[in-house]
Amino acid sequence: MPRPIIALVTLIAAISAGTAQGQVQSTKPTAGHSAEMPELAIVGAFGIGTRMHDLAVGDRTISVRFWYPAVTTDSSARALYKHRRALPGQQPLNIAETGIAVADAKPIAGQTFPLVVMSHGYGGWAEHMSRLGETLASRGYVVASIDHRDQPFTDMGSFAASFGGVLMNRTRDQRAVLNAILGAKLAPQVAEQVNPNAIGLLGFSMGGYGSLTTAGAALDPAAPAFAQLSPAMRAKLPIPDPALASKIKAVVALAPWGGQPGAAVWQDAALASLRMPLLLVAGDQDDVVDYERGVKRLFHAAQGTDRYLLVYREAAHNIAGNPLTIAPDADFPTIEFLTDPVWRKERIEMINAHFIGAFLDLELKAEESKRIYLEVPTPFANQGQWPSRFGQTWGGITAGNDQPGYWRGFQRRWARGLELHHKSAGK
Repeated sequence: MPRPIIALVTLIAAISAGTAQGQVQSTKPTAGHSAEMPELAIVGAFGIGTRMHDLAVGDRTISVRFWYPAVTTDSSARALYKHRRALPGQQPLNIAETGIAVADAKPIAGQTFPLVVMSHGYGGWAEHMSRLGETLASRGYVVASIDHRDQPFTDMGSFAASFGGVLMNRTRDQRAVLNAILGAKLAPQVAEQVNPNAIGLLGFSMGGYGSLTTAGAALDPAAPAFAQLSPAMRAKLPIPDPALASKIKAVVALAPWGGQPGAAVWQDAALASLRMPLLLVAGDQDDVVDYERGVKRLFHAAQGTDRYLLVYREAAHNIAGNPLTIAPDADFPTIEFLTDPVWRKERIEMINAHFIGAFLDLELKAEESKRIYLEVPTPFANQGQWPSRFGQTWGGITAGNDQPGYWRGFQRRWARGLELHHKSAGK
C-alpha cells in the first residue's frame, strides 16, 4: 500500500479505536427544553415511533432504523438502543441508550413527510445519532438511519479490506435504502408516509463521503484513496445515478471524509456539478478529514449550489453522535472516541439540531421563515452584537427581531465559538 494510504488508514484506526470498561449509559433524552438550547433544537409536537428492518444489498445484509411520526401516549414504553463495539486487543464498549421513541408505534396515517436518510461514520451504528433522528421525527420527518455493518478487522491487512469495503459500499447502501423505501419494499407502512418529492441525505464522516457521491458527485478512480483497491475494484466504484440524484433535494454532511489531499476522491468539476443545497458541518481542528484542505475545499468547490458551512472552532472530528455519560475511571481511548477535547457533546448536539432543523425545514418543507436562522448577521458569532446596559439581565431569551445583530435563536453570549459561512450558487 502506498505510504499516504498507510498513514490515512492508521489515522482512522487510531480515531476509531475507542474502548470502555463495562457499560456506558447515555444522558437521558427528554422532550423538555434545556435552558441553554438554541431555539430550533426543541423536540417537536409529533409522537415518535421506531422500527428496525433488514435489507439485502448484493451479497451483504444491512439494517435500517426508522424514526417516524407516530401515534403514541404518555404511557408508551420508550425504546432502548443497545450497541456493542469490540475491537481487537481492546475491552468492549457496551452502550445502552433510552430514547423517546416508541418501538413499533403505529405510523400516523393520512399525512406525508420529508424523508432523511442518515448514514454513520466508519465503524459506527444506526443509533449513533439517535437523538437527532428522534428530534427530526418529532418535527415531522421520516428518518431512515442505516446500519452499514462495516466489516470487522483484526490486523492491518483486514483493516485495509474493511476500509476498502466502506469505500465501495457507502453509496451503494444509501442508494439501496432510497430505492427500497421509494418502492415501498422496506417498511411499507412507514414508506407510505414519505413525500417522494422531499428527500434529504445526512451523513457523518464516511457517511458524508457516501452522501455526496449519492447526490451525484462522480468519484475519481485515480484518486489517492483508491490506490489500495485492485483495478477490478476501482472499475466497480459507484458511478452517478442521475435519476436517483435528481430526487435528492438537500444534503447535510458532518465532517465529510474525502476532500483532503490524501484522499481527493472527487475532482473539483464533480463537486461543482452538485445542484441540491448543501450544509457542511465541521470542527476547524479536524485532522481526520483535514478541515483546511478537505472540508473547506468541498465548500468552495461546490459552486453549482447554494451551500452553508457551520464551523465549531477548536473542535476535532467528533462533531456528531449522541452525548454519553462516561464513567469516571474510563480510559483515554474511550474518552477520545466518544467526546471532543474542547466542546461538550450535549452542546454540539443541540446546535446541530438547531441548524440542521432550520436547513431541512427550509429546503425540504419550503418554510421560508427558517431562512433567517441561516442568514446570520456576521459569519463569526463572536462578533455578534447584543447591547446590554450595566446590570441588565435577559433571563435566557433567544435573539429575535429585537436583536438583529446577533445570531437568531441563541441566548446572549451563547453563540460563541461558532462560524457560519454561506455561498450562493455560482460563487
